[in-house]
Amino acid sequence: MAQITIALGLLKKLGSQTAIYGISSIVGRAVNSVLMVPFHTAVFTDPGEYGINSVFYAYAAFFNVVYTFGMETAFFRFATRERQQLQSYFNQSVTAVAAVAFLGSGLLWLFADEAAALIQYPDLGLYVRLFALLFAIDALVAIPFARLRLEGRPVLFASLKLGSIFLYVGLNFFFLYVCRKAAAGESFLFMQDFAQLIFKPEYAVGYIFLANLIANAAQLPAFAFVFKGFRLQWQWQTLKPMLRYAYPLLFMGLAGIVNEVIDRQMLKWLLPEGFYAGITTDGAIGIYSACFKFGVFITLAVQAFRYAAEPFFFAQAADKNSPELFARVMHYFILACLLMYVGIGANIDWVQYLLLGSAAYREGLAVVPVLLLANCLLGVYYNLTVWFKITDRTYYGTWFAILGAAVTVAGNYLLIPLMGYMGAALMHLICYAAMSAACLYYGQKFYPIPYRWKPALLYTAAGTAVVYSVQAIDLQSFVMNQLLNIALSAAFTGLIFIREIRPLMNRGKAVSEKNL
Repeated sequence: MAQITIALGLLKKLGSQTAIYGISSIVGRAVNSVLMVPFHTAVFTDPGEYGINSVFYAYAAFFNVVYTFGMETAFFRFATRERQQLQSYFNQSVTAVAAVAFLGSGLLWLFADEAAALIQYPDLGLYVRLFALLFAIDALVAIPFARLRLEGRPVLFASLKLGSIFLYVGLNFFFLYVCRKAAAGESFLFMQDFAQLIFKPEYAVGYIFLANLIANAAQLPAFAFVFKGFRLQWQWQTLKPMLRYAYPLLFMGLAGIVNEVIDRQMLKWLLPEGFYAGITTDGAIGIYSACFKFGVFITLAVQAFRYAAEPFFFAQAADKNSPELFARVMHYFILACLLMYVGIGANIDWVQYLLLGSAAYREGLAVVPVLLLANCLLGVYYNLTVWFKITDRTYYGTWFAILGAAVTVAGNYLLIPLMGYMGAALMHLICYAAMSAACLYYGQKFYPIPYRWKPALLYTAAGTAVVYSVQAIDLQSFVMNQLLNIALSAAFTGLIFIREIRPLMNRGKAVSEKNL
């Protein structure tokens, strides 16, 4: 009973911190996506413009990994183990990241036009310069945000993230609606001269990037108190073991980004011209990227969980009961992901009208259930990685990510010319399944955890049956179809509640009563 009490208490703590981080990662960015996807797809009625936005952010994902090169997790690991040296590890980490940021962004700024031509957008060097500044700012705040997580300050973490997100949303509306309308003389005429000065229609997509840059830069003054006591510090004796720990995470991160975003670049390279009638390659990328956003709720839930779980796993690693605890965490994490998978996938018929502002993007909706399930598997993989992080075998993560990258690249090379963006979606699912299987196999050798796979697989099969059955059944009435969709997704939710959540609540209640 004592072990159950402790486990429930720890699960409650992890859940509460995940919820607080989720305010920024899920609620905040979900608002961002729920507002921005329909807004952007309404503003950019040509999916080709939205495709440019998607390609640039796909490249940005690679640079963000390079700029931090695994130092966030290294800072966690070493500062957790030697809390008395926290300030020293903070100084070393920020110094190293800042050096890479200034060097990298300086080179990008100088060779922006050449870089733009290299990615097949020769006239958009200005966008590269905006991203060069954005990369440097994101790198400079990465370790301070990690310190807030380490010190258990999720409320402050969430507040800063939320503030940046809402500023980004507001700036998008200001540039792409207010200034655009005013410059064209359609409304807001009192500011027409100002709008014409700052808004250039030929660079409309660039205002998304400018809004992002301003919103992220606004975080810097808020970190003045975190940087109190900071000084540039480079002590090779201290930094060397941190870099040794971090460099496998860099390669793991790069390979992971290949798995996540290389499909946009490969669609641009490999999609045959005219594969989709009347749609350019950039247009197809725009459609796929807009539909990809339907998975944002699961993706952000995974991100919020990672923010809370990483320090949690490190803190519990020494406990002899931690394998059982980690198995419980995995089980309830899978349930949460499946509820989102079914909730979105089974109701896509009406959810599409909330997220897509133009009908031009809706022909790609068939990829949504595949991508939702792939995101669930990505979350499973992140849970499985606990074993090599707490046993200091991070190089295994590199090999798993390289495996996933190889599967992704080879699969996209084969499937995109044959299946278009559906091939890219399927490769996400196959990639994360392969990585999870490999991570589980080796993890059970070095750090056995008694995961409950049988019920997880059964619930996944049931959820998938619900998602695809609602697409197969047509009651010849939009209203009746939606009622059926809601009823089936509610039935799945009820199944999870009766079999899993209610027993957990009853155990928690029994433990509380026993302690009274």
